[in-house]
Amino acid sequence: MTDATLLWFRQDLRLDDNPALAAAIARGGSVVPVFILDPGGEGDWPPGGASRWWLHHSLAALATALAARGSRLVLRRGPAAKVLDALIREAGAGAVLWNRRYEPAAIARDSAIKQDLKRRGIAAESLNAALLFEPWEIRSRSDAPFKVFTPFWRACLERGGIAEPLDAPKRIPAPDAWPEGDDLDGWRLLPTKPDWAGGLRAAWTPGEAGARERLSSFLDSGLAGYAARRDRPDLDGTSSLSPHLHWGEIGPRRSWQALEHAAAETPALRSAASAYQRQLGWREFSTHLLHARPELPADPLDARFAAFPWESDPKALRAWQRGLTGYPVVDAGMRQLWRTGWMHNRVRMVAASFLIKHLRLHWREGEAWFWDTLVDADLANNAASWQWVAGSGADAAPYFRIFNPVLQGEKFDPDGTYVRRHVPELARLPAKWIHRPWAAPDAVLADAGVTLGKTYPRPIVDHAAARRLALAAFQALPRA
Repeated sequence: MTDATLLWFRQDLRLDDNPALAAAIARGGSVVPVFILDPGGEGDWPPGGASRWWLHHSLAALATALAARGSRLVLRRGPAAKVLDALIREAGAGAVLWNRRYEPAAIARDSAIKQDLKRRGIAAESLNAALLFEPWEIRSRSDAPFKVFTPFWRACLERGGIAEPLDAPKRIPAPDAWPEGDDLDGWRLLPTKPDWAGGLRAAWTPGEAGARERLSSFLDSGLAGYAARRDRPDLDGTSSLSPHLHWGEIGPRRSWQALEHAAAETPALRSAASAYQRQLGWREFSTHLLHARPELPADPLDARFAAFPWESDPKALRAWQRGLTGYPVVDAGMRQLWRTGWMHNRVRMVAASFLIKHLRLHWREGEAWFWDTLVDADLANNAASWQWVAGSGADAAPYFRIFNPVLQGEKFDPDGTYVRRHVPELARLPAKWIHRPWAAPDAVLADAGVTLGKTYPRPIVDHAAARRLALAAFQALPRA
């Protein structure tokens, strides 16, 4: 009789298109699904508060889905290698299967575990559930990792051959006796005092079913206008699939296939489908970049920026974090982040630029805040995006590209709808003034119930002056 297989879940919290699950069933014998809470195995980046909230609910959803197929989810806490050893003994397992992760700490941990298991005669295999292409599959003509997105994405499209997603199994063979597991509530992943997660609960449904519902809704009502609407935070123009993709509640292959089917059925959607697939490409690029440059979350890829004269201003950092900078579109984004665990991508760029270039605070300050507050906090995407804005990363925006928060607000939130939604103290201001309330006539402010410095802050920096100082600091860096 075939011995049991341990199926080690991580950031692949789904049954659909789960290669490790499919391989475990194909091996024969019983399958014991396990999730190990191992904060120490995450290196310098254990899950932040919003990630812990999401993880709790996603694990609960996964346990329910497994139970519907005659299985269960065993929860354990501790160093992954020790926990797996204990479970191998308890379950009589002859194999451990998992889907790959690409963060430096995870690679080091997984490699050591795989080597040790194989040395002891226990089968160990890792598979790809997270990417369209493995980092070692997409290389430049000089056999090096790509540093620029456009040729990277061209190489991906030319390579093609994206595998068809695997259907979820109807049944999962269970062992005669189950190992004991922890109680999910006992892990205390959810916030208690204060319980700031009310906005998260209102905005999100973690789990595989929630991911499928998001994708279906986007295909039905969002894809047609995606290319034109995706930059508008005042409109519901994005898929909001990023946290589901990060936690592996839906895979990129399933998303790609759904987009291909939509474009095949309605050829007019081809351009929009390609635009969204390009965003999947940026996700791939960030992960490939982290795999090639594991220092990405901590060190500038452009070595010149190691000498940048960053400021230290806790008061300004706190104002940015709380959405009290006096620039409405920045404040709306930061408050959306705190309330819902997510921020529109266009506003992420504006808010990040403000921190780095208006306040001249280190991009790592923003990276750390986003890591703690985003439900889609992904090490590769977060680090690559912050370095992109800072001008120090791969294929980065030049440092001298300094977003004007007023013009960005007027262009992408022309009626002020986004600002009104998240900065309600400005809700009665006319659109003409909502992105620059300090310039509004006193009578307009009075009619809107706005008292600058009391009900809403004055700008903590002047845009023009901040821009000059940022450019001067950049010009003082060594030349490339």
